[in-house]
Amino acid sequence: MQKEALAGLGRRGFKVLMALATAEAVVLASVEAFETVRRKFFWGQPPKEGFPWEEQPEIELESGGEHLKLYPDYGRLYEDMLAEVEKAEDHVFVETFMWLDDEVGRRFVDVLARKAQEGVRVCAIFDELANLGQPESFKDFPGEIHTLRFRSLSGSAGVPLGVLNPRNLHRTHRKILAVDGRVAFAGGFNIGELFTRWRGTHFRLRGTQVHDLERTFVGFWNTHRTGDLPEIPPIQGRSWNPATVFHSNDPYYHTHPIRDVYIRNIDKAEKYIRLTTAYFIPGPALREKMMNAARRGVDVQVLIPKHSNHPLVDWLARPHMGEMLEAGIRIFMYRDFMVHAKTATVDGAWSTVGSANLDTLSLFGLHETNLEIYSESIAEGLEGMFELDKTNADELTLEGWESRPLPVRLVEWAIAPLRIFG
Repeated sequence: MQKEALAGLGRRGFKVLMALATAEAVVLASVEAFETVRRKFFWGQPPKEGFPWEEQPEIELESGGEHLKLYPDYGRLYEDMLAEVEKAEDHVFVETFMWLDDEVGRRFVDVLARKAQEGVRVCAIFDELANLGQPESFKDFPGEIHTLRFRSLSGSAGVPLGVLNPRNLHRTHRKILAVDGRVAFAGGFNIGELFTRWRGTHFRLRGTQVHDLERTFVGFWNTHRTGDLPEIPPIQGRSWNPATVFHSNDPYYHTHPIRDVYIRNIDKAEKYIRLTTAYFIPGPALREKMMNAARRGVDVQVLIPKHSNHPLVDWLARPHMGEMLEAGIRIFMYRDFMVHAKTATVDGAWSTVGSANLDTLSLFGLHETNLEIYSESIAEGLEGMFELDKTNADELTLEGWESRPLPVRLVEWAIAPLRIFG
């Protein structure tokens, strides 16, 4: 009897959990659908003149001899990337999350294919899941381009059994282009016309540190390549320049240094912190470090999209807004355009630019790459970009937060179970 009672209790408990999970899924789907419709039909078009930005000069860093240029605009970035590919003589490595079938995406494929036909070794990686909506005819790059379509969800028989494999949650979110070991681009860019209308931050690096970024690419390629793709020989040449250090998250090997770099430098802050991120759901440790910094008098300012390209993520970011505002953190919300930059500066001395957002998925579950930079000149440039961005942003105040309407509070309450992801 006791075993039957326990079994019955277990069945009822399972049914309750399934009912709660179903209800939560319905709420999330409803929120996503509502926000999608509202954004499509009830919001105006972004200003035709675009967002404010200024051209950034190439800077020779104070130590190590590296040269670094920041890009706040995707259009100019693409032109410079393609120009460097045109000059390639030995190899080109490119890795991106999204690669769209449009004029920009096809132009990249055409230039890479032509260089490969000239004898340049061209290796390209894109994330299969992120590009499910792109035509198969486009994703089947010309044979001259060695292409790693990272981690399909399909099983060996074409059945989507891959969704049951927890390793498939580990996507590549890196954005890397490296040419001949002499120049590299990295940051938050994807490849496509859509992204020319987004506000992003990326960089071009010239110097010996380029080899470290290429090693990141080669390590990923050789670990995850399929049998029809060639192994890439080890990259020679190492840099010991303390002014620039690449950090790469690799959930496949359970390494997450980018989060630790953020925590360490936020904890060291004495004057000010400036953070820009596309998706802002910091986990407990990072959130607490930020609030502690604000409480001890550090001027902590965060810039995020007012409305990102993922409506549900915007809602998931809300639960901790109140406590951060109460701690003294200032939050600015970028208007009209998607801000896709992932940058930080601390006390005018330390900076980082890369592909990692300040959310749990990015910091623990995705392959990411950030450049850590100790340079007053680069910090000054990023701080200037931050101040210019604020001219196109609204500040979220504690008073404004506490006066949000009841329907908003009800939605926040309904999605509260998902706080475990933040």
